[in-house]
Amino acid sequence: MTKLINTLFAIAVSFVTVAAHSQGIQGDAKAGEAKNAMCIGCHGIKGYQASFPEVYKVPMISGQSAKYIASALNAYKKGERKHPTMRGVSETLSDQDIADLSAYYSVHGVAQAAAPAERTVKTPSPAVAALLAKANCASCHGADFSKPIDPSYPKLGGQHADYLFVALKAYKVENNPKVGRGNAIMAGMAKQYTNAELKQLANYMASVEGDLKVVPQSKFR
Repeated sequence: MTKLINTLFAIAVSFVTVAAHSQGIQGDAKAGEAKNAMCIGCHGIKGYQASFPEVYKVPMISGQSAKYIASALNAYKKGERKHPTMRGVSETLSDQDIADLSAYYSVHGVAQAAAPAERTVKTPSPAVAALLAKANCASCHGADFSKPIDPSYPKLGGQHADYLFVALKAYKVENNPKVGRGNAIMAGMAKQYTNAELKQLANYMASVEGDLKVVPQSKFR
């Protein structure tokens, strides 16, 4: 019994050490710039559209928070987010690669010296306001959907409407090997709505001015 306890303790210590090491990885934006070849082919082209699971614009990731990008890439890598292309890409990335790419895209196209511009918050229609209140979307993603309460949550303001719609629908999908997102909180939220209502939410969030953008890849590196 003592031997078993010691073995379990050693495993636990090893797990904590690995987890601490993983959490301690620091992203390097400059290093990420040299690792983004698999990203720019989709995310660095304005208007570029994916065709799976349906035709929609790939999400804007420049200006997204580093912690969210890392969380999303790890979810694809683990299969919690089911998307064959993104899983194939993420599986080639080490923890350091993910940290570097996340750091890079969080500042990509961001004017560091510029003061944050004042934004006029777009008032939703009464119908959309009721939908937003139903799941209290702003409580996590912020009043303008660009200041989430936790950096692991995505900025949504100004994101492509068709991408947001596909992403929201994915949380409702179950037992599909190629489509779906395994997040219990978001699944509970999304399942409160019909797809028509999710489209209304997506259209509104896309219409709100935000930080996200597509920054075309420079011809010179």
